[in-house]
Amino acid sequence: MKFANGLMFALATALGTIVLLAVSVRGQDTPEALYKAKCVTCHGAHGAGDTRNGKKTGARDFGSAEVQNETDAQFIEIIANGKNMMPGYKKRLTDTQIKDLAAHCREMGNKK
Repeated sequence: MKFANGLMFALATALGTIVLLAVSVRGQDTPEALYKAKCVTCHGAHGAGDTRNGKKTGARDFGSAEVQNETDAQFIEIIANGKNMMPGYKKRLTDTQIKDLAAHCREMGNKK
């Protein structure tokens, strides 16, 4: 009986942990959360590229004419494959996450 109770407790704990992890991971795949996790260090909170790392790496300002004149396909390709010192994310993000992240970055640039 003690073994069964212990086993049930262990299973319930494991299931609860899995549910909590699934919820927390799901919350991290929004474009805003992905931006904060992957991009903000260089591109900054507003996408200007004016952080210390951004200045060192030449991070582009999303509001610049150069970036705004790029097609969505070009923007997606840069996020997927990287450019200059920026790493590519095609092995770490899904195609949908990359597309959504590109749209989020473009929107940030449009607000300037």
